[in-house]
Amino acid sequence: MFFNTSKSESANTDTITKGEGRSEYTIDIIDKKTAKELIVKNHYSHSWTSCRYAIGLIKGDEIVGVAVYGFPVGRRVVKSICPIVENENVLELTRLWIAESEGKNSESWFLGRTFSWLKNNAPDVWILISYSDPLADHVGIIYQATNWLYQGNNIKKGKSWMYKIDGKWYHPRTAVANWGSTKDEVLRKIDSNYERMIMPKKHRYLYILKRNKRKEILNSLKHPILPYVKDNSTSGWD
Repeated sequence: MFFNTSKSESANTDTITKGEGRSEYTIDIIDKKTAKELIVKNHYSHSWTSCRYAIGLIKGDEIVGVAVYGFPVGRRVVKSICPIVENENVLELTRLWIAESEGKNSESWFLGRTFSWLKNNAPDVWILISYSDPLADHVGIIYQATNWLYQGNNIKKGKSWMYKIDGKWYHPRTAVANWGSTKDEVLRKIDSNYERMIMPKKHRYLYILKRNKRKEILNSLKHPILPYVKDNSTSGWD
């Protein structure tokens, strides 16, 4: 599969040089349409999401990995981090996929290279945020391996629901986008046997990109940094 770079978003190509152990790879912005096709086909969610930058792991003429960074979806997410950041200072890692052919450690290695790309090409971004989904039995091992800060899973106080329509589970935002509502009477018209369940609490991780702001950010965080979690035993609602 060939890739198309987006000239409006990318000035630098981050090529791995010999001696770094990954000389066969190149990291660069890829076309969002191509990124979407790869994510929908290969990511466990099989769905697309918010995208500001789609960064590809390129091996020869083939894309073997994609990291998608977008502006945080929730309206209150940015200000829930700390008061000194604005919307343009925060990106969310919304999707990450690496082909199984690339080996055990490629995911964390690639993620680290995307940090370098963002530092060089998106200097206004100070903080990255991401979530680990207990529904997929994830606790955030990749974030722990790349030294993200863990903030637990009690930040969001209100419960959210997932909706099963025609045999497929949907996030409430997706349900509203598709059918205009999550009300029982609306969804039963779509699928008379639809189901719903409470979403488990997601684990939240932060990564500080802006080194000269690190101390100021850490001192103003609204939620404490916690020890890494090892399982999903705290993801249920009391």
